[in-house]
Amino acid sequence: MDVACVQEVQWRGSGCRLFGAIGKRYKLFWMGRKAKTDGVGTFVAEKWVDSVVSVERHSERALVLKMVLGDCLLNVFAVYAPHSGKPDEEKERFWKVVFHLVSCIPQNEMVVFAGDMNGHIGTSNIGYDGTHVCFGSGSRNTDGSRILQFADGLNLVICNTLFTKQEAKLVTSGEKYSWFGRRIKPRFITSRLFQVRNVCQSVNC
Repeated sequence: MDVACVQEVQWRGSGCRLFGAIGKRYKLFWMGRKAKTDGVGTFVAEKWVDSVVSVERHSERALVLKMVLGDCLLNVFAVYAPHSGKPDEEKERFWKVVFHLVSCIPQNEMVVFAGDMNGHIGTSNIGYDGTHVCFGSGSRNTDGSRILQFADGLNLVICNTLFTKQEAKLVTSGEKYSWFGRRIKPRFITSRLFQVRNVCQSVNC
């Protein structure tokens, strides 16, 4: 794995540091808050660290890392959407901010928008066939509709729906990958539709 977006970093402030043994290290770029809650970050494999040209820390819920890959620019968004218990106003504010951030990226630059979006998009792609390719799981909820509206408005495709997976791989199980006995669903990854193949070939996310 070359790039990984993480949530609930729970570190104060912002910064970057290396982890791991020499030759196999990752550099973490993170943004947290004083209360040591929430927080987002992006791990970058050591071989790609010199390709990072900028890091924009917008909040403890959104960090944008820009990398040079050959003759292309890749923008990696690490995000953490408000969970279901948060007020609708906070959720709407979050999606409005990240919509603006993505819309400001030039069309000739690649975009990967990854993280915990705290919603269920379900298996149905009715009304969103350009964004949701139909390989999902479960039922759509209100927060899932927000994700689909966001992606559809920016011509993004939800990469998790591009291929089918076994039920055992759609959700995680076991003590290591569960939360109070509940199975955890994987995070979503979205990208501009016409750039999906280029993104996948450029870096393993």
